[in-house]
Amino acid sequence: MQHGVIPVKTKKPTDAKLHTYILDNFEEIDANRRRPLVLICPGGGYEFTSDREGEAVAVQYMARGFHACILRYSVAPAEFPQSLCELAWSVSYLREHAKEYGIKEDKIIVSGFSAGGHLAACLGVFWNQEWLEKETGLSREQMRVNGLLLSYPVITSGAYAHQGSIENLMGMKKSVELKELLSLEHQVSKNVPPVFIWHTLTDQSVPVQNTLMFAQALVENQISVEMHIFPEGLHGLSLANEETKITKEGFGIQKRCQDWINLAGKWIADL
Repeated sequence: MQHGVIPVKTKKPTDAKLHTYILDNFEEIDANRRRPLVLICPGGGYEFTSDREGEAVAVQYMARGFHACILRYSVAPAEFPQSLCELAWSVSYLREHAKEYGIKEDKIIVSGFSAGGHLAACLGVFWNQEWLEKETGLSREQMRVNGLLLSYPVITSGAYAHQGSIENLMGMKKSVELKELLSLEHQVSKNVPPVFIWHTLTDQSVPVQNTLMFAQALVENQISVEMHIFPEGLHGLSLANEETKITKEGFGIQKRCQDWINLAGKWIADL
């Protein structure tokens, strides 16, 4: 495996980093093998990027035969669209280096958790917008993502919003217009890539309505979507197992939810 830390380069100075986990090729198997790549955006309410939704998740994707990367993107006081520009640059960088890394150029998938799910979905709905081309200096084709894999994502800025995420993202740019733009259930078009999305019915921080509204918009636009709603589980489960629990009491373990990574792996393989 090749592990690297690559400084992200955007028009505005940034400390964002792209952590790469690239599986090796072997002559005995296939020296020219190309694999799907999953680019992970951890959650953290646009206040931090969670360690629980980073390397442990990357390892699980690698175990299923996929390359993985983790984007440690800018958070508050950075404002929209800085983190989106960083994600767009990361997709562009990986597509540019697809041959070197052995990446299937048509299988670059962004996997986002909570606020990271909002970031991933932002690229999914905005990748072909002229304003994003101007912000990034990148072409639409460079920024285009081939799939979205969203775990209990922040989607709406409306009645079911996770207000902290939206407030942190807007910062001093806060306005009615920007808040509406960031309500992603209203930004879905026929240009959104296929989506895998999961949530829990009892999420206490980001209501399940976020996922339901996004899925409804995808269906209305005839976008391929696979959705799983698990009956129980608090917010921020990550892998929902021992590896990503956050206390000795076992907070973050939910056996019924542990299968999402297997379901996601099958979805990626069939994409």
